[in-house]
Amino acid sequence: MSLITDEIKAKAEYYSGDEICQVKSKELLREIGMPNGLLPLRDIEECGYVRETGFVWLKQKKSITHKFEKIGKYTSYGTEVTAYVEQHKIKKLTGVKSKELLIWVTIGDIYIDDPASGKVTFQTPAGLSRTFPISAFQIAEEVKDGKEAEAKEAKKVNAAVEVKDA
Repeated sequence: MSLITDEIKAKAEYYSGDEICQVKSKELLREIGMPNGLLPLRDIEECGYVRETGFVWLKQKKSITHKFEKIGKYTSYGTEVTAYVEQHKIKKLTGVKSKELLIWVTIGDIYIDDPASGKVTFQTPAGLSRTFPISAFQIAEEVKDGKEAEAKEAKKVNAAVEVKDA
């Protein structure tokens, strides 16, 4: 049964469609000070964020399993991922499991105790936890500031001028 009701959607910043949800999920992770690669979801149908409570949800077409290459860990994301977020914390997480040895373990909380440490901790509802480098969950993003856009535009203009001169 889905935790997302029409009442919750009415209070939320709500988006539908993979492209906008990909952008919004990464923006949210940046906003709360978490690595932008923690939620490598695909084909997201809808996402939402209730700022007053910190409740977040993402729905994707089908479950996926992702391997975080830098640490060699597999993580499974269900069709519906929900959580409560605050600065440097993702709490009461649902829909996410990590493979430890031969079993899938539910992840309940993800947090960064000390941002300067460069470590992120994943905790199960039973209280067991593992800590990894934040860099293992960080993905490179295109910088879209004005200077880079101007530089790209200048390169295009220069290329066009060179073609005309030849």
